[in-house]
Amino acid sequence: MKKARLMLIISMTVFGTLGLFVRNIPVSSGELALYRAVLAAILILGYLLVTGQKIPFGKMKKEIPLLIFSGAAMGFNWILLFEAYKYTTVSLATLSYYFAPVIVTAVCPFLFKEKLTKKQIICFVMSTLGIVLITGIGDVGGGKDFLGILFGLGAAVFYATVILLNKFIKNVEGIHRTFLQFIAAIVVLVPYVAVTSGVTLGGMNMAGWINLLIVGLVHTGVTYCLYFSSLKELPGQKAAILSYIDPLVAVVISVTILGEHMGLWQLVGGILILGFTLWNELPSKKQY
Repeated sequence: MKKARLMLIISMTVFGTLGLFVRNIPVSSGELALYRAVLAAILILGYLLVTGQKIPFGKMKKEIPLLIFSGAAMGFNWILLFEAYKYTTVSLATLSYYFAPVIVTAVCPFLFKEKLTKKQIICFVMSTLGIVLITGIGDVGGGKDFLGILFGLGAAVFYATVILLNKFIKNVEGIHRTFLQFIAAIVVLVPYVAVTSGVTLGGMNMAGWINLLIVGLVHTGVTYCLYFSSLKELPGQKAAILSYIDPLVAVVISVTILGEHMGLWQLVGGILILGFTLWNELPSKKQY
């Protein structure tokens, strides 16, 4: 359990530094999403071959369309998140992106006939208020910031889509599912990149290559392996709580290392989003 907790803490901390490296890769968001998926897929394929793990293709025939759709959603989720980093601060992009659990909470009653509790309704309303404060009242520095926040919310919608689609995928677990989703993302992103930016790697400097390799191999390949390995050992709620290390690290890096400004109302909005989504993950007193 301690080892699994440490692995999850490490993976969430690494995820939180993503924006810092993405900022130094001079390619389009579509290209970056494609290269991230390719590098991670190669690394995870190597891991599966070394560990002798076989993908249960026989069991998953009916779920291939879900894997393709979820992989496509993952790819476009990355594109929108990378666009958010370009237009606004890493902290605001990340906080907007972490609206995804709120979206999942709101949609589940319609998809799975789950009844919203009073606690969930409060969390949804207060987290939504947090987004309103970030986008509407705060010290948003003009149209670019607002557009970046919208990109972050768009990424949250696609991330929520991945989470919801994964609930329907029953026969493919953990790292196998992620590998197949990366492959699906590659299949979808190749034509997207071909008709938009094209391949522009030739003009990238050494710093760009180093950052690209770190994002593809470390932030995606290695960290996803750590993440899914830890999930097997940890209770769901403990894993959900530790996942909030990601946005907290991102905010700290944004303010301290990148020197990005965060206004009072934006700070309040971020606290509302993270605080109430975290409370939503905690068990009710009745469960003790």
